[in-house]
Amino acid sequence: MAVTFAIKVHPRAKKNAITGRIGEAYKLSLTAPALEGRANQACIEFFAELFKVPRSGVTIASGERSRNKVIRVDGVTEQQAKQSLDKGATA
Repeated sequence: MAVTFAIKVHPRAKKNAITGRIGEAYKLSLTAPALEGRANQACIEFFAELFKVPRSGVTIASGERSRNKVIRVDGVTEQQAKQSLDKGATA
């Protein structure tokens, strides 16, 4: 069981948070800069914490060098992911 979803990353933000949606993609603000993979690591840690899964359960399926990414989370159903992501987007 795994789920994938699209995000658009905004590095060097004031806090780590889902700040809304752009089309089908979730907007993710990260405090980490987009240098030396730091934003990617912060992204993985953010979603591991959000979904309460180990960091190894979160991977960047595509877009590792882009602001537009596809995230894959193992051990989460599509319904659980949608609830957590939408809750974060409206908080």
